[in-house]
Amino acid sequence: MGEKILMKGNEALAEGAIRAGCRFFSGYPITPQNEVPEYMSWRLPDEGGTFIQAESEVAAINMIYGAASTGMRCMTSSSSPGISLKQEGISYCAGADLPFFYANVVRGGPGLGNIAASQGDYHQSVRGGGHGDYRVLVLAPNSVDEMANFPKKCYELAFRYRMPSMILADGILGQMMEPVEFKFEPVDPKSFKEAGWELGLAAGRRKRIVRSYDLREGELEKINAARLKKYREIEEKEVLFEAKQCDDAELVVVAYGTSSRIAAAAVKMARDKGLKVGLFRPITLWPFPKKQLAKLAEKSRKFLVVEMSMGQFVDDVRLAVCGRIEVDLYARPAGIPSGEETFAAVEKSYKSMTPARAAAPAKTAKPKGKPGRPRKKPAKKAGRPAKKTRKGGRR
Repeated sequence: MGEKILMKGNEALAEGAIRAGCRFFSGYPITPQNEVPEYMSWRLPDEGGTFIQAESEVAAINMIYGAASTGMRCMTSSSSPGISLKQEGISYCAGADLPFFYANVVRGGPGLGNIAASQGDYHQSVRGGGHGDYRVLVLAPNSVDEMANFPKKCYELAFRYRMPSMILADGILGQMMEPVEFKFEPVDPKSFKEAGWELGLAAGRRKRIVRSYDLREGELEKINAARLKKYREIEEKEVLFEAKQCDDAELVVVAYGTSSRIAAAAVKMARDKGLKVGLFRPITLWPFPKKQLAKLAEKSRKFLVVEMSMGQFVDDVRLAVCGRIEVDLYARPAGIPSGEETFAAVEKSYKSMTPARAAAPAKTAKPKGKPGRPRKKPAKKAGRPAKKTRKGGRR
């Protein structure tokens, strides 16, 4: 802690997990996350942990199910098609309310796609990915330093709410090298207190059951209702985001992960040209900072979403602002935009904004009559005298 180390993103991710208490890893090689299992293979045994290269992604995630059921801090990682193979096992872990941590270092798709960086797994990640009603906690780093420090946060959230948590990165973050400072002391797994649901030695304690299903009539609905209550609590308490130069921004660029770094360079270019542009970066993709974006939409005139996919992340941004303001999209599916290209999109979006409406002057009552002369009340006309009746009365 306090010392800066030059590390590759994938290696920083693995080291961060170990320092956060991870003592079991099972995985299978795939580019561009191969450095994660490679690093774990020699580093984890040094800390008294276990590394297993499984025969497949399916085997790896089922090993995680077993390790997580004991309460151990465990981890797996993969890239896009490898995560797809693990989705059934992830949904089983979610069904059993098992806390564990995994990472997706995203590559192009669909199918095998390519090995270049992409953000095309957004929908898969924030909607759970597998079958049934469940969510996973999703954190999106935008630096190697965050790759190193986010695993601890992922473990804390996973065990606090008993559910899977993940880091959604991409090939750029996995392969690039930057200075890293671990901002937490190494965690000793022996210091953890037993929560009371874990499997292990059964002697002298009551029976415990870990399972991902309940076939009794009506029980699944009760379980899902309880999860929904938990998810709503998470949405209220665990949202993380970063906002820069948004106080006076007329156009707000919204981006996450690597795209947010590129967008930050474009925002600086815009500010240098006198354009009032800000940057909003969600850090938790689920829970999504929808309330914060909705509030920002009340004082901004337009949003521009930048993402390295066809347009997945933009859906959640549009849902958050609920039609209050226009949301443009600059999408590069499986492509990496430069700062200059992104600035061109920012400038185009900024110039296309409709002019701000000037406040209408307050209406005042116009005086009647000629100006400068008070209106005179009309004189009362003299009425005719009432006719006398034959009996002397008046009618």
